Amino acid sequence: MAFVQNLPFISIILSLFSGPLSSILDGKKAKWLNVAVITVIGAMSAAVLGFVLETGEAYVYSMGHFPAPWGNEIRVGILEAAMALFFCVIMLLCMLGGIREREEELEDTKQNLYYIMVDLLLCSLLALIYTNDLFTAYVFVEINTISACGLIMIRQNGRTLEAATRYMIMSLLGSGLLLLGICFLYDLTGHLLMSNIQDQVAVLHENGSYHIPLQVAVGLMSVGLAIKSALFPFHAWLPDAYGYSPVSSASILSSLVSKGYIFLLVKIFYRVIGFEIAGDSRVINVLFVFGIVGMIMGSVSAIKENNIRRMIAFSSVAQIGYIYMGFGLGTTEGVVASVYHIISHAATKALLFVAASGITDASGDSTDFFDLTGAGYRNKLAGAAFTVGSLSMVGIPVFAGFISKLLFAQAGVGVESMAKMMPTLIALAISTVLNAVYFMKTVIRLYTPERKLAKKKNFRNIKMAEEPAKSFTLVCFIILNLILGLCSEPIVTLIGNGLKMFA
Repeated sequence: MAFVQNLPFISIILSLFSGPLSSILDGKKAKWLNVAVITVIGAMSAAVLGFVLETGEAYVYSMGHFPAPWGNEIRVGILEAAMALFFCVIMLLCMLGGIREREEELEDTKQNLYYIMVDLLLCSLLALIYTNDLFTAYVFVEINTISACGLIMIRQNGRTLEAATRYMIMSLLGSGLLLLGICFLYDLTGHLLMSNIQDQVAVLHENGSYHIPLQVAVGLMSVGLAIKSALFPFHAWLPDAYGYSPVSSASILSSLVSKGYIFLLVKIFYRVIGFEIAGDSRVINVLFVFGIVGMIMGSVSAIKENNIRRMIAFSSVAQIGYIYMGFGLGTTEGVVASVYHIISHAATKALLFVAASGITDASGDSTDFFDLTGAGYRNKLAGAAFTVGSLSMVGIPVFAGFISKLLFAQAGVGVESMAKMMPTLIALAISTVLNAVYFMKTVIRLYTPERKLAKKKNFRNIKMAEEPAKSFTLVCFIILNLILGLCSEPIVTLIGNGLKMFA
């Protein structure tokens, strides 16, 4: 075995143990340890991706070198390595973009606690990406939930405490359903390793045995993960959690946490149940309906908002709907579109939250739309970055969001069932118009000249050199968005090949 094949396991262990190490460090040292760990893990993920692309095959790493059912496995393919690298890049940029806010908003005694939560969150995301064991996935789902809850409530004001409580209640409900589904599968198959479960499920499906219990298991796991990823209407916790937590927390939560749960669902569909069998269970039809409704209702809620951060949060509800709509199409093209949207949405939503923080900094720390008048002139880089993110969300060519919507449209046209084709295309059109309404309304507000009343407020002009970390982050996110929009073909091909390796 080549040494590079050990790196996924080393990445998980490194991020896991960096958390306790941060607990004995002060805030500043814990911050730089966190940056170093994310950077090193990102480099290792890039090496793993290069290795898998060179060999063209997935491989299994047995921890302790014991076979199932005593041992545990990590399975690494193209898509796993690519997602691990992408998650590290996004997390690093989110942490860099929120440095000043964390130092100002968090007490000195809580600085290192914040980095403990981030380290554990990264560990759980890597484990969800790589693990080949269903119960191990559940364990790290819970670690992910607790870490995310800590990131929400770290400021401990009324809004964040309420949001953390809502998040915990909904997440525990989702976790309970996921665990019940896993228990059903274990009872039916006698296995916890994903590949072993898939072999046994195929036999049961072929024989027609335990058809209803198998449907129930698939439904429980799907609904559980849908709840945890804030699929409409299970999103009540989301606006306050994203709107009032520190900017780095909001960026990480919106771009990565929910995507980890969705990626696990993709693995369950392909590697545990088998995509054809999951389609026969009709569960994807339920996800399709809720995805369509979420696309519309999330956008409607965003239009009603007068708080820029809550508006961006409600936009996430709509974008999660896009992803589940793609799953619900029941085709490989639909899943490819959904996975690509996971990537494009993560890059764009983190950009929007970091840019919004720069805009509010120039507007007396106000998130109210009226106070944002002319903010694009007061903080030119943040205004430009928010405009890029908005154009991407609307689906303007050249930006990442355009490719996502194009892939969804192509997948919708390719569906044989008219019952899914027409709702997909109609929902895409309506959602795009609604996206344009609230994002372009905000961009117009940013570049509307200030009125005399607005000038009396505590506004200030911010230059790039004043906040080098945030400026660097915004520039990187803009470049990343353009890369995803202009160089999408190799990424789409990589996703397609990765899904083939899943099966």
